[in-house]
Amino acid sequence: MLYSTAPDDLRRRPLIVVGITFGLLLISVVAYVVLIQRSPVARSSQPDVGHRTGPRPEAGATPLNQIAPLPDISDPETFARQVAQEIFEWDTATLITRTDHVEQLVTVGDPTGESTPGLVSDLDNYLPTPDAWKELAKYETRQWLSVEAVTTPTKWPEAEAEAGDSLLPGTTAFTIDGVRHRAGVWEDAPVSSEHDVSFTVFVVCGPSYPECHLLRLSLPDQPLE
Repeated sequence: MLYSTAPDDLRRRPLIVVGITFGLLLISVVAYVVLIQRSPVARSSQPDVGHRTGPRPEAGATPLNQIAPLPDISDPETFARQVAQEIFEWDTATLITRTDHVEQLVTVGDPTGESTPGLVSDLDNYLPTPDAWKELAKYETRQWLSVEAVTTPTKWPEAEAEAGDSLLPGTTAFTIDGVRHRAGVWEDAPVSSEHDVSFTVFVVCGPSYPECHLLRLSLPDQPLE
């Protein structure tokens, strides 16, 4: 007989399976946060890039071909909220390109640059592709985010404890819940849509750095639990 069918053994099997599943999940979380961690170095100066929100700017506002630089933020939750809004806010009717938006966020990314390729790859999951951007521009499509909640993932403290010294002090994660808004023009008539979104941002702040930096992003609508 390959497997025992004793009552006690049968009762223990579900518990063993649950234990193994939870252990594997925790290991994957710890491995991910360790992967995003980097050593601190001095932050490079920001290029003259920038940001727009909601309605298009009026005369005297930020020019349509510029994107304002993100401010230095030392509070982790405030930074996570700001980054979330920047990821989702764009307007194809301006001269600001998809590349401009990527560069803006990379500027506040890992100071060492080691996680930059991963962050750029993460952003590809959020921004329209270059071809889609051109297509959306035909309809003057713009997008923005209404943040409804910023919370710490339930499993983050446990993952942080398991990672130990492999994480820089000040490394943390926030799950963003909100509503993505899109608006544009279709056959000369205004159109709009809304979609609930949820995702996790991984950041590092003080005491490792005087300001916060964006490390990585979860997949859209697949936040860390």
